[in-house]
Amino acid sequence: MRHSEIKRKTSETDIDLSFTLDGNGRYDLSTGIPFFDHMLTLFAVHGSFDLKLHADGDIEVDGHHTVEDIGICLGQALSEALGNKAGITRYGSFSLPMDETLVRVVLDLSNRPFLHYEAPVREPMLGSFDTMLSKEFFRAVCQHGGITLHIDLLHGENGHHIIEAVFKAFGRALAEAVTPLADGRVMSSKGCL
Repeated sequence: MRHSEIKRKTSETDIDLSFTLDGNGRYDLSTGIPFFDHMLTLFAVHGSFDLKLHADGDIEVDGHHTVEDIGICLGQALSEALGNKAGITRYGSFSLPMDETLVRVVLDLSNRPFLHYEAPVREPMLGSFDTMLSKEFFRAVCQHGGITLHIDLLHGENGHHIIEAVFKAFGRALAEAVTPLADGRVMSSKGCL
């Protein structure tokens, strides 16, 4: 089973994360930021990952440290669960509609971290979630998970719909990329990722 557990404790956050790639979309989440819990729930459900997460962070300051550090932990968990990345499809893409919104997520589990994030929203806050933190979360996941990730809003207006579509599409694209290959080979002419 491709599974990882990550613990991260700093002066700003205390995080316990358990992540299973070959899961059933089960989740148990507590970040202190309800909207972010909702987004991570969607990621787990639509990617069919099992995600257990408890985070205590300095959210009285703002959500930045908590959201970014969870991204760091999720990226580390993904990298650890995949090991040398042999035998995976490697690439994933998904276009996801949500009402007036259409989002496209394309990724490569290349060990070359890069984020292109072009999914702006008009609302500065959704509940207690600073919408600028969505990009910070994905940047941390990419850096610590070795992911090349392109996220584009093709069209849309409602900030909740946009960010929700991003998290759902990321789950689906990642699920495609981690799908095992029948022959177990490394999907690279170099022989390694």
